Amino acid sequence: MNRWVVPCCFLFASILPSAASWAEDKTSVDKAREALTKQEGDSDSAKQLEEVFQAAEKNYSLLKKGKQSLNYSFDYSYFGDQRFDVQIVNNSVRNLDVTPAATHTFTNSFSYDYGLLNNLTLSTRVPLSSKFDTQDELSATNIGDISFTFRWQPLAYIPGKPSMTLFSSVKTKTGVSPYEIDVNRELSSGSGYYSISGGISTSKVIDPVVLFGSASITYNFEQEDLNQVRGARLLTSVEPGVSFSLSGGYSYSLSYDTSLSASVQISYSDETTLKFNDGSAAKAQDQVSSIINFSLGNRISEKTILNTNVGFGLTEDSPDVLIGFSLPINLAGLKDE
Repeated sequence: MNRWVVPCCFLFASILPSAASWAEDKTSVDKAREALTKQEGDSDSAKQLEEVFQAAEKNYSLLKKGKQSLNYSFDYSYFGDQRFDVQIVNNSVRNLDVTPAATHTFTNSFSYDYGLLNNLTLSTRVPLSSKFDTQDELSATNIGDISFTFRWQPLAYIPGKPSMTLFSSVKTKTGVSPYEIDVNRELSSGSGYYSISGGISTSKVIDPVVLFGSASITYNFEQEDLNQVRGARLLTSVEPGVSFSLSGGYSYSLSYDTSLSASVQISYSDETTLKFNDGSAAKAQDQVSSIINFSLGNRISEKTILNTNVGFGLTEDSPDVLIGFSLPINLAGLKDE
């Protein structure tokens, strides 16, 4: 197998930000983060690209039937904003106060993959999120939204030809819901609703570069029977909007032990409708999030590649900074020797 190809593939797990997991929306800040980092299908499609060129003798790029893998990743995101407090009397501004706000999110995630068939892999991602709001001096550490993903490669991989994989994900609401907490005293760790997503990812080797891309759509289910105090009203249901995501980039192999990658991801989330007990409703505007991400892959042992990445938001609805790393966990009896 071409020596340039091998190190390129290991970078994909860190190329597309995750969100993730991009998990969760108590406020417009959290909503933007979810649109960007919680497209689980995108996260998992990035990981399957890592496996495309791992072994030349494989007919399919996914895990072989009955094989398993375990990976750990750490992600940090920072979202800075300005909050305006305005007092208007007789159509005149009497008081204007600008207060800086910042939200820090640390996420530890474990991803487990199991090969159901040679071309069908089941993945599970379990995140643990810690949030810090410096403006309101709030903090919380809780489990996030657990997700399950199926990745299916309909056609066997042929060296020199583009590789295509279809994926479908189900995201639970195991995290703390932003619609079931006291918003003045608590922070959420999940989206607050179930969602399903599907999409396609593809890659192409042009030695020593690997080009890749991904597209997905996510449908978020309406959450009812809520009883959250919002001012003088009670929030009774939330109808999240549909989300779309596109990403693409390239990975360049500097040597057998080092690779560099760059990618861009754009996510669009349709408006969310909030319904209250008095029959009224409010709509949160749609949002567009985009980031550019740079990754570095280093081989630290024969079977271990350490991926590190840093990303920057390109739109107002995006996190300002994203930093993360990932690596496989080698357990006796779990991975192939």
